[in-house]
Amino acid sequence: MENAQLIGLSRQTALRNQLNVIANNMANINTSGFKSQNLLFEEYMMPVAEATEFETPDETLSYVLDYSSHTDFANGSFKLTGNELDIALEGEGFFVVQMPDGGEAFTRNGAFHLDADGQLVTSEGRPVMTSAGPLTFSNEDGIIEIAEDGTIATELGVRGQIRIASFENVQDLEKLSETIFAGENPGVPAATKVVQGALEQSNVDGVFEVTRLIEVTRSYEAVSKMLKDIDELSRQAISTLGRVQA
Repeated sequence: MENAQLIGLSRQTALRNQLNVIANNMANINTSGFKSQNLLFEEYMMPVAEATEFETPDETLSYVLDYSSHTDFANGSFKLTGNELDIALEGEGFFVVQMPDGGEAFTRNGAFHLDADGQLVTSEGRPVMTSAGPLTFSNEDGIIEIAEDGTIATELGVRGQIRIASFENVQDLEKLSETIFAGENPGVPAATKVVQGALEQSNVDGVFEVTRLIEVTRSYEAVSKMLKDIDELSRQAISTLGRVQA
């Protein structure tokens, strides 16, 4: 395959991956606590096949490489729900949840509810961690009130405090699901407030994502046309060469 086709193919692969990221952002535009993502690209310089017998040295070729993804952790807008178990964070930080293996993970999605056993869990069924560990409520608890500092109180008294974790560099977090992240060495945010009866919406900008979708689609089509033209030129060259030799 010619060098121009290889370069075009690398660009197409990167554009296809970017389309997947944009499509995922748009699919989660209504997912509470979702954080939009984008790909990071770099130029990858690669030499052509070695030809030391030639007078001129080989030229390096410039390929496109999507080497990582970037998550936008900017806060989304709040939506008041009136549900006593819907919680949003005003400021930095994440709720702490328990994973099936007993480890901890982190989320901004505060759409909590009580499962069949009365345990406070996330929308994905993961226990929400407090200063007293996972909490289970009964009918005797009555109305659940959550203060700005995360303290949970019922008619039976104070039950615990919602745990909130922060990180020096949120880009080091590993995405486990659409709203769940894994991280190491969490700290405690200084001025984060807990808002009861509200949910943080996705920070995806729909208009911006549609614009990106159009731009990436057009770029993909342009590269496809270029590759098709190169392939046609190659066929014509081979056909012409065959007639000359004959």
